[in-house]
Amino acid sequence: MALLESYVAQPPPLDETEQDVIRLRGTRVTLDTVVCAYNSGAAPEDMVRSYDTLNLRDVYAIITYYLDHKASVDAYIKRREAEAAELRQEIEASQPSNAEFRARLQARRPDNSGAALSAHESARRVYNGLPCMPTS
Repeated sequence: MALLESYVAQPPPLDETEQDVIRLRGTRVTLDTVVCAYNSGAAPEDMVRSYDTLNLRDVYAIITYYLDHKASVDAYIKRREAEAAELRQEIEASQPSNAEFRARLQARRPDNSGAALSAHESARRVYNGLPCMPTS
C-alpha cells in the first residue's frame, strides 16, 4: 500500500501555443500527431523512433491523456482539420489552377494508379495511408 500512497499523478506534458496548437512539451510534435499515429495503430515505440525529440514516458502519458479525454481531444482534432481545410481552400482559390501539374504528379505515384486524391483526403493521410480520426 505504501507504493500506491506515494503515487502522485502528473499533468500531461503538453503546452499550448499562441496559435492554439497543442504540442508535447519541449518539442514541435503536436498532440494531433501522436493521437493520429495511435489511432492508426502505431506503437509508442514506433512514435519515439519516428520523432527523436519524443521519449517513451511522454508518449504513454499523452496516450493516457487521450484515452481519459477522448471526446474533447477528438473535438480539438476535428476543429484543427476543419481549420486546415478552410485555409487550404483559401490558398487554392487564390492560386492559379495546377490541375495539369497535379495530374502529372499523381501519374508518377509509386502505386502507378494515377488516381488523384482530393486535397482534403491527401492531407488527412498519416501512417500507412490511414485517416487520422477513426471512422464511426
